[in-house]
Amino acid sequence: MNRQSESKKSGKKKVVFYCKYASTSGLYHAKRSLAAADMLSEWDILFLIDEASNEMKQFIEGKGYRTRSVYGSSSLLAAIKEEMPDLLVRDGDQTDLDESKAVKELVPAVIHFDDFGTGGQEADLVLHTLYQENREPFPPHYVSGPDSYVIPEEFVAYKHRGKMKEVNPIPHLVIYHGYEDPENLTYRTLRHILQLQIPLKVTILLGEGYKHSKDDIRMMALGRRNTTVVSPPYSLPEELVKADIVVCSAGYTPYDVAVIGLPCIVIAQNEQELQNAFPKEENGFIHLGLGRKVKQSLLLNAIMEMLLHDARRERAVKRQLSLNLFGGKEKIAETILYYLDYPPRSENNVSLQKTKNMLK
Repeated sequence: MNRQSESKKSGKKKVVFYCKYASTSGLYHAKRSLAAADMLSEWDILFLIDEASNEMKQFIEGKGYRTRSVYGSSSLLAAIKEEMPDLLVRDGDQTDLDESKAVKELVPAVIHFDDFGTGGQEADLVLHTLYQENREPFPPHYVSGPDSYVIPEEFVAYKHRGKMKEVNPIPHLVIYHGYEDPENLTYRTLRHILQLQIPLKVTILLGEGYKHSKDDIRMMALGRRNTTVVSPPYSLPEELVKADIVVCSAGYTPYDVAVIGLPCIVIAQNEQELQNAFPKEENGFIHLGLGRKVKQSLLLNAIMEMLLHDARRERAVKRQLSLNLFGGKEKIAETILYYLDYPPRSENNVSLQKTKNMLK
Protein backbone atom coordinates (compact mmCIF):
# COMPACT_ATOMS: atom_id res chain seq x y z
CA MET A 1 0.00 0.00 0.00
CA ASN A 2 1.49 3.37 -1.01
CA ARG A 3 1.62 6.46 1.21
CA GLN A 4 -1.41 8.02 -0.48
CA SER A 5 -3.55 4.95 0.18
CA GLU A 6 -2.42 4.89 3.80
CA SER A 7 -3.30 8.58 4.08
CA LYS A 8 -6.80 8.07 2.69
CA LYS A 9 -7.38 5.02 4.90
CA SER A 10 -6.41 6.98 8.01
CA GLY A 11 -8.72 9.83 7.04
CA LYS A 12 -5.84 12.29 6.86
CA LYS A 13 -5.60 14.67 3.97
CA LYS A 14 -2.20 15.17 2.38
CA VAL A 15 -0.51 18.56 2.06
CA VAL A 16 2.64 18.79 -0.05
CA PHE A 17 4.96 21.79 0.20
CA TYR A 18 7.40 22.50 -2.63
CA CYS A 19 10.04 25.00 -1.45
CA LYS A 20 12.69 26.59 -3.64
CA TYR A 21 16.04 27.94 -2.56
CA ALA A 22 16.76 31.55 -3.54
CA SER A 23 20.14 33.27 -3.43
CA THR A 24 18.69 36.37 -1.77
CA SER A 25 16.43 34.72 0.81
CA GLY A 26 18.15 31.44 1.64
CA LEU A 27 15.94 29.25 3.80
CA TYR A 28 13.09 31.72 4.34
CA HIS A 29 10.70 29.83 2.04
CA ALA A 30 11.32 26.63 4.00
CA LYS A 31 10.84 28.43 7.31
CA ARG A 32 7.51 29.90 6.20
CA SER A 33 6.25 26.52 4.98
CA LEU A 34 7.46 24.81 8.15
CA ALA A 35 5.59 27.36 10.28
CA ALA A 36 2.41 26.51 8.37
CA ALA A 37 3.11 22.77 8.55
CA ASP A 38 3.52 22.96 12.33
CA MET A 39 -0.07 24.20 12.56
CA LEU A 40 -1.33 21.36 10.38
CA SER A 41 0.01 18.50 12.46
CA GLU A 42 -3.16 16.42 12.11
CA TRP A 43 -2.61 16.11 8.35
CA ASP A 44 -0.13 14.09 6.31
CA ILE A 45 2.71 16.50 5.41
CA LEU A 46 5.41 16.01 2.77
CA PHE A 47 8.07 18.42 1.51
CA LEU A 48 9.33 18.22 -2.07
CA ILE A 49 12.83 19.66 -2.36
CA ASP A 50 14.85 20.46 -5.46
CA GLU A 51 17.86 18.18 -5.80
CA ALA A 52 20.28 21.12 -5.62
CA SER A 53 18.87 22.38 -2.30
CA ASN A 54 20.63 19.89 -0.03
CA GLU A 55 20.88 22.40 2.80
CA MET A 56 17.15 23.03 2.66
CA LYS A 57 16.49 19.29 2.67
CA GLN A 58 18.62 18.79 5.77
CA PHE A 59 17.00 21.76 7.49
CA ILE A 60 13.46 20.44 6.94
CA GLU A 61 14.36 16.88 7.90
CA GLY A 62 15.94 18.29 11.05
CA LYS A 63 12.48 19.58 11.99
CA GLY A 64 11.07 16.05 11.75
CA TYR A 65 9.31 16.23 8.37
CA ARG A 66 9.50 13.82 5.45
CA THR A 67 11.14 15.04 2.27
CA ARG A 68 11.40 13.80 -1.28
CA SER A 69 13.90 15.11 -3.80
CA VAL A 70 12.80 16.16 -7.28
CA TYR A 71 14.96 16.91 -10.31
CA GLY A 72 13.18 19.45 -12.46
CA SER A 73 9.73 19.77 -13.98
CA SER A 74 9.19 16.19 -15.14
CA SER A 75 10.37 14.79 -11.81
CA LEU A 76 8.14 17.24 -9.93
CA LEU A 77 5.08 16.21 -11.93
CA ALA A 78 5.89 12.52 -11.47
CA ALA A 79 6.20 13.00 -7.70
CA ILE A 80 2.89 14.88 -7.53
CA LYS A 81 1.17 12.20 -9.61
CA GLU A 82 2.46 9.49 -7.28
CA GLU A 83 1.75 11.32 -4.03
CA MET A 84 -1.64 12.72 -5.20
CA PRO A 85 -1.88 15.44 -2.52
CA ASP A 86 -5.12 17.13 -1.57
CA LEU A 87 -3.33 20.47 -1.64
CA LEU A 88 0.00 21.73 -2.99
CA VAL A 89 1.83 24.79 -1.65
CA ARG A 90 4.66 26.21 -3.79
CA ASP A 91 6.84 28.74 -1.98
CA GLY A 92 9.33 30.99 -3.75
CA ASP A 93 9.04 29.19 -7.07
CA GLN A 94 8.83 31.31 -10.25
CA THR A 95 6.52 28.95 -12.07
CA ASP A 96 5.96 28.07 -15.71
CA LEU A 97 2.47 28.29 -17.24
CA ASP A 98 2.43 24.87 -18.91
CA GLU A 99 3.79 23.14 -15.82
CA SER A 100 1.21 24.83 -13.60
CA LYS A 101 -1.58 23.70 -15.95
CA ALA A 102 -0.32 20.12 -15.63
CA VAL A 103 -0.14 20.40 -11.84
CA LYS A 104 -3.67 21.77 -11.72
CA GLU A 105 -4.97 18.64 -13.44
CA LEU A 106 -3.49 16.52 -10.64
CA VAL A 107 -4.19 18.52 -7.48
CA PRO A 108 -7.57 19.76 -6.21
CA ALA A 109 -6.10 22.95 -4.70
CA VAL A 110 -2.86 24.84 -5.38
CA ILE A 111 -1.45 27.84 -3.48
CA HIS A 112 1.66 29.81 -4.55
CA PHE A 113 3.76 32.17 -2.43
CA ASP A 114 5.80 34.99 -3.98
CA ASP A 115 5.45 33.60 -7.48
CA PHE A 116 6.14 36.21 -10.17
CA GLY A 117 6.21 33.62 -12.95
CA THR A 118 3.51 33.01 -15.52
CA GLY A 119 2.35 29.83 -13.77
CA GLY A 120 0.64 31.82 -11.06
CA GLN A 121 -2.19 32.41 -13.51
CA GLU A 122 -3.17 28.76 -13.09
CA ALA A 123 -2.87 28.63 -9.28
CA ASP A 124 -5.99 28.85 -7.14
CA LEU A 125 -4.42 31.48 -4.88
CA VAL A 126 -1.17 33.47 -5.15
CA LEU A 127 0.08 35.30 -2.06
CA HIS A 128 2.65 38.02 -2.70
CA THR A 129 4.52 39.01 0.45
CA LEU A 130 7.12 40.76 -1.72
CA TYR A 131 4.42 42.85 -3.30
CA GLN A 132 4.85 45.55 -5.91
CA GLU A 133 2.81 48.71 -6.29
CA ASN A 134 3.72 49.86 -9.79
CA ARG A 135 2.53 46.94 -11.87
CA GLU A 136 -0.23 45.86 -14.18
CA PRO A 137 -3.32 44.61 -12.34
CA PHE A 138 -3.17 40.97 -11.29
CA PRO A 139 -6.11 38.57 -11.57
CA PRO A 140 -8.44 38.46 -8.53
CA HIS A 141 -6.85 35.31 -7.10
CA TYR A 142 -3.62 37.26 -6.37
CA VAL A 143 -3.45 38.73 -2.85
CA SER A 144 -0.59 41.16 -2.18
CA GLY A 145 0.67 42.59 1.10
CA PRO A 146 2.51 41.81 4.33
CA ASP A 147 -0.25 39.59 5.75
CA SER A 148 1.49 36.50 4.32
CA TYR A 149 4.81 37.31 6.00
CA VAL A 150 5.71 34.77 8.70
CA ILE A 151 8.13 35.81 11.43
CA PRO A 152 11.07 33.38 11.52
CA GLU A 153 11.06 31.48 14.80
CA GLU A 154 14.37 32.97 15.92
CA PHE A 155 12.97 36.52 15.67
CA VAL A 156 9.91 36.01 17.88
CA ALA A 157 11.78 36.72 21.13
CA TYR A 158 13.04 40.05 19.71
CA LYS A 159 9.62 41.46 18.89
CA HIS A 160 9.49 45.27 19.35
CA ARG A 161 12.92 45.47 20.96
CA GLY A 162 13.88 48.46 18.82
CA LYS A 163 16.11 51.18 20.19
CA MET A 164 13.81 54.01 21.18
CA LYS A 165 16.69 55.84 22.86
CA GLU A 166 19.69 58.02 22.18
CA VAL A 167 22.30 56.72 19.76
CA ASN A 168 25.29 55.09 21.44
CA PRO A 169 28.35 57.34 21.98
CA ILE A 170 29.97 55.43 19.12
CA PRO A 171 27.08 54.68 16.72
CA HIS A 172 26.80 51.05 15.66
CA LEU A 173 26.10 50.24 12.01
CA VAL A 174 25.25 46.66 11.03
CA ILE A 175 25.50 45.56 7.38
CA TYR A 176 23.62 42.44 6.26
CA HIS A 177 22.82 41.74 2.63
CA GLY A 178 21.16 38.39 2.91
CA TYR A 179 21.98 34.73 2.69
CA GLU A 180 24.12 34.80 -0.44
CA ASP A 181 24.39 38.48 -1.42
CA PRO A 182 24.58 37.71 -5.18
CA GLU A 183 25.54 41.29 -6.16
CA ASN A 184 28.16 41.55 -3.38
CA LEU A 185 26.53 44.65 -1.92
CA THR A 186 28.45 43.90 1.27
CA TYR A 187 31.68 44.92 -0.46
CA ARG A 188 30.12 47.98 -2.08
CA THR A 189 28.51 49.16 1.16
CA LEU A 190 31.68 48.75 3.23
CA ARG A 191 33.81 50.48 0.59
CA HIS A 192 31.54 53.52 0.75
CA ILE A 193 31.39 53.56 4.54
CA LEU A 194 35.19 53.62 4.79
CA GLN A 195 34.95 57.20 3.54
CA LEU A 196 32.74 58.28 6.45
CA GLN A 197 35.03 60.32 8.68
CA ILE A 198 33.23 59.97 12.00
CA PRO A 199 33.65 57.57 14.94
CA LEU A 200 31.55 54.58 13.98
CA LYS A 201 31.35 50.94 15.01
CA VAL A 202 30.66 48.71 11.99
CA THR A 203 29.66 45.05 12.01
CA ILE A 204 29.53 43.18 8.70
CA LEU A 205 27.40 40.03 8.82
CA LEU A 206 28.24 37.55 6.07
CA GLY A 207 25.41 35.22 5.05
CA GLU A 208 25.81 31.46 5.15
CA GLY A 209 25.80 31.31 1.36
CA TYR A 210 28.19 34.25 0.78
CA LYS A 211 30.27 33.16 -2.23
CA HIS A 212 32.49 36.19 -2.77
CA SER A 213 35.98 36.73 -1.36
CA LYS A 214 35.82 36.94 2.43
CA ASP A 215 39.49 37.93 2.45
CA ASP A 216 38.68 41.07 0.45
CA ILE A 217 36.07 42.06 3.04
CA ARG A 218 38.38 41.34 5.95
CA MET A 219 41.27 43.26 4.42
CA MET A 220 39.03 46.25 3.76
CA ALA A 221 37.70 46.10 7.32
CA LEU A 222 41.23 46.37 8.65
CA GLY A 223 41.38 49.86 7.18
CA ARG A 224 38.86 51.22 9.68
CA ARG A 225 38.82 51.11 13.47
CA ASN A 226 35.99 49.33 15.29
CA THR A 227 35.07 47.34 12.19
CA THR A 228 34.31 43.63 12.55
CA VAL A 229 33.47 40.90 10.04
CA VAL A 230 31.23 38.17 11.47
CA SER A 231 30.89 34.83 9.68
CA PRO A 232 28.29 32.13 10.44
CA PRO A 233 27.22 30.69 12.74
CA TYR A 234 25.62 33.61 14.55
CA SER A 235 22.13 34.65 15.65
CA LEU A 236 20.85 37.16 13.10
CA PRO A 237 18.29 38.84 15.40
CA GLU A 238 20.84 39.00 18.21
CA GLU A 239 23.28 40.80 15.93
CA LEU A 240 20.68 43.11 14.38
CA VAL A 241 19.25 44.23 17.71
CA LYS A 242 22.65 45.71 18.66
CA ALA A 243 22.49 48.16 15.76
CA ASP A 244 21.71 51.86 15.77
CA ILE A 245 21.30 51.60 11.99
CA VAL A 246 20.91 48.55 9.73
CA VAL A 247 21.90 48.52 6.04
CA CYS A 248 20.31 45.58 4.20
CA SER A 249 18.85 44.33 0.93
CA ALA A 250 15.22 44.79 -0.11
CA GLY A 251 13.90 41.21 0.16
CA TYR A 252 12.61 39.66 3.38
CA THR A 253 15.20 41.26 5.70
CA PRO A 254 13.27 44.56 6.02
CA TYR A 255 10.38 42.53 7.42
CA ASP A 256 12.73 40.99 9.99
CA VAL A 257 14.09 44.42 10.89
CA ALA A 258 10.55 45.78 11.32
CA VAL A 259 9.78 42.99 13.80
CA ILE A 260 12.52 44.42 16.03
CA GLY A 261 12.09 48.08 15.07
CA LEU A 262 15.40 49.59 13.91
CA PRO A 263 16.40 52.54 11.70
CA CYS A 264 17.10 50.88 8.37
CA ILE A 265 18.60 51.80 5.00
CA VAL A 266 17.64 49.52 2.12
CA ILE A 267 19.54 48.76 -1.10
CA ALA A 268 18.07 46.45 -3.76
CA GLN A 269 20.07 43.47 -5.06
CA ASN A 270 18.44 43.44 -8.49
CA GLU A 271 15.62 44.86 -10.60
CA GLN A 272 13.01 42.53 -9.08
CA GLU A 273 13.95 43.52 -5.52
CA LEU A 274 13.84 47.14 -6.62
CA GLN A 275 10.11 46.73 -7.25
CA ASN A 276 9.33 45.44 -3.75
CA ALA A 277 6.97 47.94 -2.13
CA PHE A 278 7.30 47.07 1.57
CA PRO A 279 10.64 48.76 2.43
CA LYS A 280 9.53 52.32 1.77
CA GLU A 281 9.34 55.60 3.69
CA GLU A 282 5.78 55.15 4.96
CA ASN A 283 6.76 51.82 6.56
CA GLY A 284 9.85 53.29 8.22
CA PHE A 285 12.70 52.69 5.74
CA ILE A 286 15.09 54.74 3.65
CA HIS A 287 15.24 53.06 0.23
CA LEU A 288 18.25 54.10 -1.86
CA GLY A 289 17.41 52.12 -4.98
CA LEU A 290 19.39 49.60 -7.01
CA GLY A 291 22.66 48.65 -5.31
CA ARG A 292 24.98 48.88 -8.28
CA LYS A 293 23.75 52.41 -8.97
CA VAL A 294 23.84 53.79 -5.42
CA LYS A 295 26.35 56.61 -5.14
CA GLN A 296 28.64 56.93 -2.15
CA SER A 297 27.29 60.36 -1.25
CA LEU A 298 23.71 59.07 -1.19
CA LEU A 299 24.51 56.27 1.26
CA LEU A 300 26.65 58.45 3.54
CA ASN A 301 24.01 61.20 3.61
CA ALA A 302 21.35 58.65 4.59
CA ILE A 303 23.51 57.36 7.45
CA MET A 304 24.19 60.87 8.70
CA GLU A 305 20.50 61.75 8.48
CA MET A 306 19.64 58.86 10.78
CA LEU A 307 22.47 59.70 13.19
CA LEU A 308 21.86 63.44 13.47
CA HIS A 309 18.08 63.61 13.65
CA ASP A 310 16.46 61.94 16.67
CA ALA A 311 12.96 62.63 15.38
CA ARG A 312 13.80 60.97 12.06
CA ARG A 313 14.97 57.78 13.77
CA GLU A 314 12.07 57.68 16.18
CA ARG A 315 9.53 58.21 13.39
CA ALA A 316 11.05 55.37 11.36
CA VAL A 317 10.93 52.94 14.28
CA LYS A 318 7.41 53.99 15.25
CA ARG A 319 6.20 53.29 11.72
CA GLN A 320 7.80 49.86 11.69
CA LEU A 321 6.38 48.87 15.06
CA SER A 322 2.90 50.01 14.03
CA LEU A 323 2.80 47.40 11.25
CA ASN A 324 0.79 44.27 11.93
CA LEU A 325 3.33 41.55 11.11
CA PHE A 326 2.45 39.01 13.75
CA GLY A 327 -0.54 37.07 12.47
CA GLY A 328 0.79 35.66 9.19
CA LYS A 329 1.32 32.09 10.38
CA GLU A 330 -2.24 31.75 11.66
CA LYS A 331 -3.74 33.35 8.54
CA ILE A 332 -1.78 31.06 6.24
CA ALA A 333 -2.78 27.96 8.22
CA GLU A 334 -6.42 29.07 8.14
CA THR A 335 -6.24 29.58 4.38
CA ILE A 336 -4.71 26.13 3.81
CA LEU A 337 -7.36 24.49 5.97
CA TYR A 338 -10.05 26.35 4.05
CA TYR A 339 -8.74 25.05 0.71
CA LEU A 340 -8.55 21.54 2.13
CA ASP A 341 -12.21 21.76 3.09
CA TYR A 342 -13.31 23.52 -0.10
CA PRO A 343 -10.93 22.59 -2.92
CA PRO A 344 -11.71 24.57 -6.09
CA ARG A 345 -11.87 21.44 -8.20
CA SER A 346 -14.70 19.83 -6.27
CA GLU A 347 -18.44 20.14 -5.84
CA ASN A 348 -17.91 21.97 -2.54
CA ASN A 349 -16.25 25.01 -4.10
CA VAL A 350 -17.39 28.40 -2.79
CA SER A 351 -16.46 31.94 -3.65
CA LEU A 352 -12.88 33.20 -3.68
CA GLN A 353 -13.90 36.33 -1.82
CA LYS A 354 -14.27 34.47 1.47
CA THR A 355 -10.65 33.33 1.22
CA LYS A 356 -9.43 36.83 0.41
CA ASN A 357 -11.29 38.19 3.42
CA MET A 358 -9.38 35.82 5.71
CA LEU A 359 -6.15 37.53 4.65
CA LYS A 360 -7.27 41.05 5.51
